[in-house]
Amino acid sequence: MKIYFHLCLDEFSNSYLVVNDDPLVKEAIVIDPGKVSSQLVEQIESGGYKLSAVLITRNNEAVLGGLSTLMKIYSPQIYAADCEIESQRTVLIRGDGKLRIAGLDVDYFSIMGHSTDSMCFKIGNVLFTGDSLTAGVVGETSGTYFKRMLCSNIEKKIFSQNDELVVMPGHGPPTTVATERYYNIDITENKKYVNRG
Repeated sequence: MKIYFHLCLDEFSNSYLVVNDDPLVKEAIVIDPGKVSSQLVEQIESGGYKLSAVLITRNNEAVLGGLSTLMKIYSPQIYAADCEIESQRTVLIRGDGKLRIAGLDVDYFSIMGHSTDSMCFKIGNVLFTGDSLTAGVVGETSGTYFKRMLCSNIEKKIFSQNDELVVMPGHGPPTTVATERYYNIDITENKKYVNRG
């Protein structure tokens, strides 16, 4: 498995191309297609990959900007938790589960708090968190209640993963589960509040 990082400068959001280099498979997955660049298409085409799927961590313009372009070029299956993204090639996913895509095991789980459709995808030793978790902070929420809910869900579902798991967020640099467990300021503040109550 290889992962290629793509930065969409319009929204400063991250997109990822995950490829399975096994000669018997040669398939790819795009996660959060913020913008489809010629470089992304070139990586798919020059590698001889079939684009099997698009994984959506949350429904917003920064994530979906390039989806319509991808769908004009390729015929991938879309996996998302928001019915507004629904098309004839969309599989709506809810809760937690497992998929087999492009010859790779993909775990998914819902992280409520940032938005109602926030999903994380784990492929191998890499976790794609969208806007739920970024290096040092959690995603924006619409209030204190939802921030506490988000922090709680991150602790239950992400911090229960192994320490070396690499976190690839929707914005900002990569991090690890261990780094976020010990140094994420929002999680630390939430623990102080919960322990007082």
